[in-house]
Amino acid sequence: MTTDAPGTTSGPASPSDRIDTSVAHPARRYNYWLGGKDNFQADRDSGDMVAASFPTIRTAALENRRFLQRAVRHLAREAGIRQFLDIGTGIPTADNTHEVAQAVAPESRVVYVDNDPIVLAHARALLTSSPEGATAYIDADLRDPERILRHPDLLRTIDPSRPVALMLVAILHFVGDDDDPYAVVTRLLDALPPGSFLAASHATHDYLPPQVAQEAKEAARGDGPHGLINLRTRAEFTRFFAGLELVEPGITSVAEWRAEDAPQPRPTAAEVSMYAGVARKP
Repeated sequence: MTTDAPGTTSGPASPSDRIDTSVAHPARRYNYWLGGKDNFQADRDSGDMVAASFPTIRTAALENRRFLQRAVRHLAREAGIRQFLDIGTGIPTADNTHEVAQAVAPESRVVYVDNDPIVLAHARALLTSSPEGATAYIDADLRDPERILRHPDLLRTIDPSRPVALMLVAILHFVGDDDDPYAVVTRLLDALPPGSFLAASHATHDYLPPQVAQEAKEAARGDGPHGLINLRTRAEFTRFFAGLELVEPGITSVAEWRAEDAPQPRPTAAEVSMYAGVARKP
């Protein structure tokens, strides 16, 4: 079953019918780490198993969310971006992309993309746009960029001739090497005009103890509790920004990216184990 527009489906099943509560899902587990209530026992058990190996995972989840908000604020205020394509949206919470962007520029337009039925079930919360702007939600997978780029809701909401901020926050590490995440990102960026931006964050094993890093690598092959997270090095993450102009401070910890006004002291890079970066397409 696929969804062609918010509130309409091409099949008989509702979003809730597609939710398998017996299997942990990244969006619901992330919701659990953030203190949300839209998760099930399988998500909590999986989240607790990850936390047993990486006790600061909740800090990492929170700092990743804060990075997204700082990046959107920078793009709307300093870069003048008025269009956002947020892929891997996650379950709606406070200060979603459109809320942050429209607080700066009410005319901002945001398209959300996710493939989790529980996110689809909450999509109305993502469609509360200001009167001057617009939001849309697409039920699609990052690994299928053509479906995203050709979707009528995207084409109705975003003007492809004007710059767009492509938001890939905490999503790329769920795309394995077999699905060629670099080609996916390149295809999406190729469809955007000069002056567009890429904002991304990615989990890394660079700061993990060897045993924990090995467990994470095993999980990426489908074993263990970590949920198929493909941890990558700084060099591997930096490769996603090839051909783009990095915004200061470049590639850094999600906790450190333009966080001068964030609560101090900042978590260490090891505590969050996630890289972040924002870059402009020339």
